[in-house]
Amino acid sequence: MALLVVGSVALDTITTPAGKVEETLGGSAIYFSLGASCYDVVKAVGVVGPDFPVSEKRFLAERRIDIRGITTGQGPTFRWEGVYGPDFGDVRTVRTELGVFASFRPRLPEDYVSTPCIFLANIDPALQLEVLQQVRNPRWVAVDTMKLWIDQQRDRVLEVFGRADIVIVNSSEALMISRMPNLFEAASFILKTGPRYAVVKLGPAGAMIFGGTVPFILPAYPLERVVDPTGAGDTFASGLLGYLAGSDSDLDFDSIRKGLAYGAVNASFACSGFGVEMLREVTREDIDRRMEYYLSSNQLKECRI
Repeated sequence: MALLVVGSVALDTITTPAGKVEETLGGSAIYFSLGASCYDVVKAVGVVGPDFPVSEKRFLAERRIDIRGITTGQGPTFRWEGVYGPDFGDVRTVRTELGVFASFRPRLPEDYVSTPCIFLANIDPALQLEVLQQVRNPRWVAVDTMKLWIDQQRDRVLEVFGRADIVIVNSSEALMISRMPNLFEAASFILKTGPRYAVVKLGPAGAMIFGGTVPFILPAYPLERVVDPTGAGDTFASGLLGYLAGSDSDLDFDSIRKGLAYGAVNASFACSGFGVEMLREVTREDIDRRMEYYLSSNQLKECRI
């Protein structure tokens, strides 16, 4: 089934221990769309400026991404610059120029509103709620957020969580939103706000899913070399939700667990190149080959995926 994503579209400048890239395609809607398009058609909603490269619009359309929801505003495209330390840990933001993204108001094309599977990337929760007012009877809704929104609009973030089926956050965001001392209590708090599942990303340690009989943890895909972790979270979501969109199950826990594995594999492609470099040509066959290796590795033999 088709997926709808609402998020940012950006031009990124990224420095990591592996090197530097300037003005490369980025943004949460882009990372998610490129990863999820390997599973099904993706309908992307965002905004760019007149300076956004026409060649990149053409490229996105060629990747089974419906870009009619990406509008062109008056002003420059959103730009972000970040620098990673020697251990690829927390990124230091050097520059954020919101441009047209500062006045972004998502308006869905009429044939987008009935899309069955929805992912609201980490945009302002007020905008996430605007999208939820526009969609009609989705099969499921997944949401992401970030520390900025938790700090500034915690109540509104919780309102969004209450209207979602799946909440995807990293460990520090889970602790921050819940004000709990550990991840188990944090996940319990999130689930009590309304979603069926809480997915907690653990960075290089993998991810956990809460909402079944017992929590389930899955290690990250083993990479020999990390180049750039930018967008790994959105690409992880693209594998998890892309798999679920193509599944006939009603979000059962076994499907969620397997979706985590696809999320880990998708994220591994993002981390293997600068920006979306590795996502530009990745195919479902590439993903399935890496998935086969991942599931056969010694560390996963007891996971029962």
